[in-house]
Amino acid sequence: MSRSKEYGIVFLFGGTVSSAIELITRGFTPSSMTLTAGIALMIMYYRYKSRPDEGLLTKCLFGMAVITACELVSGIILNIILGWNVWDYSHMYLNFLGQICPTFCCAWFLLSVPAVYICRFVQLAAEERQKNAEVGGQVNY
Repeated sequence: MSRSKEYGIVFLFGGTVSSAIELITRGFTPSSMTLTAGIALMIMYYRYKSRPDEGLLTKCLFGMAVITACELVSGIILNIILGWNVWDYSHMYLNFLGQICPTFCCAWFLLSVPAVYICRFVQLAAEERQKNAEVGGQVNY
């Protein structure tokens, strides 16, 4: 499997799952958050793939940090600069600019648990496909 296809699958999976979660919990999802979630999962995938021996706790802490950082950047652009008001955490305890808060950081930590396993699954599938291609005499890069 080519790297672009591999990361494309991760991106689509991240965006799709995030959108489904938002539709279930909020009743709607902006396309900007689908894009943000896809990017976040690609970053997480890259890190997890390059450090497969890291523990689950470390991976989830990293995932929480990535998702929170992506949420902050997206929030500053979408909510503050563009004024789209996609979300507002200003009523939440210890919020920062109304864009991130500890409550959702904890949620992103928990969401990182299945993300770790999703990334591992995609990585194993990509490795298996690559191995099969090499055995068959062709290598797809």
